Amino acid sequence: MKKVYLTLLAAWFTMISFAQEHKVDIDINKNEGGGGFFMSPVVWIVGGAIFILLLVALLRGRSSD
Repeated sequence: MKKVYLTLLAAWFTMISFAQEHKVDIDINKNEGGGGFFMSPVVWIVGGAIFILLLVALLRGRSSD
C-alpha cells in the first residue's frame, strides 16, 4: 500500500512540476520615452543638497555640550 501512495504522490508532483513550465516573455528594454522625473540631473542635485543639509543639521544638534 505504501508503494501505491508513493507512486501516486510522485506522479502528482511530476504533474505539478510540468504544469509550472511555461515560457515567460519579458522585454526589459522598452523605451517609453521621457523616463521619470528622477532622470533629471537637477533632481539629483537638489536631493543631494537637501540630504547634506539634513545631515549637517543632525550632526550639529548632537554635539551640544
